[in-house]
Amino acid sequence: AVHQALCNLLENAIKYTPDGGRITLGADAAARPGFIRFFVRDTGIGIPKQELPRLFERFYRVDKARSRELGGTGLGLAIVKHLARSLGGDVAVESEPG
Repeated sequence: AVHQALCNLLENAIKYTPDGGRITLGADAAARPGFIRFFVRDTGIGIPKQELPRLFERFYRVDKARSRELGGTGLGLAIVKHLARSLGGDVAVESEPG
């Protein structure tokens, strides 16, 4: 489940990070004992603040036109949320355009 969640996050980062951008995968100690915090950071196009609350919903796409052009089902991030919660964890996002 962790592998699938990280793959989905990485695929999303790759899809929305332009050529020459940077993607970082890492892990560190979580605030909760016994948990690990995994993270994916990228220099992608960013997400407007008003879109962040819906980002992990099924079939939700921030930029409908660009998402159709790049492919995908709109389920990747919803699956990440489901997998994280099934393991007793959670998922969060921080982003801004640019």
